[in-house]
Amino acid sequence: QEDIPNITSINNEAFEQDNEGKLVNTLRDTTCILSLVAVNDNTECVGHIMFSRIQIVSHDGSEFPAVSLAPMAVVKKYQNQGIGSRLVREGLKTLRKMEEMIVIVLGHSWYYPKFGFEPAKQYGITPPFKIANPNVWMVYFIESDLKGQVEGTVRYPEAFNEV
Repeated sequence: QEDIPNITSINNEAFEQDNEGKLVNTLRDTTCILSLVAVNDNTECVGHIMFSRIQIVSHDGSEFPAVSLAPMAVVKKYQNQGIGSRLVREGLKTLRKMEEMIVIVLGHSWYYPKFGFEPAKQYGITPPFKIANPNVWMVYFIESDLKGQVEGTVRYPEAFNEV
C-alpha cells in the first residue's frame, strides 16, 4: 500500500502522461493478479510491472484465461540498467509458480523476444484492435504445450479502453 503513490509516479513519468498511472490504479482494484516494484539501494521505487487477468475468446465463444503484461515502467534516470528485464523475469517466474499459462504483451518487438515472447499472430491470437506492426503483439507460453492449442481474440478489462 505504501508504494501506491510511487507506482503511479513511476508510470506517469515513464510514459510522460497520466493514462498508465490511472490504469494501474484501476487494475489494482479489479483484475490485477501480480504487481511488482523494483527499488534501488536507498529503497526508493524505481520500476514497476503489472500483470492482469484477460481472456482469449475463441471463434466459438469459449474463453481461455490469460495474463496481460501491462504496464511496465522504469524511472528515466534508471532506464537501460537492466531493471525492466529483472521485473519481467521475476514476473514470469512468479506467474509460473501461480500456474498461469499464457502472457500477452503489446510492446517493443526488439525487447520482449529475449524473454521468450513470440509474435502472437502465428498462433492465431489476435488483438481486439488494429495494430500497424503485428510484431509488437506478442505471446509467451508459460505452458509450452499450449502452443497452437489456444487461439482467438484477446479481451482486455474495460480499464484498458481508457489508455
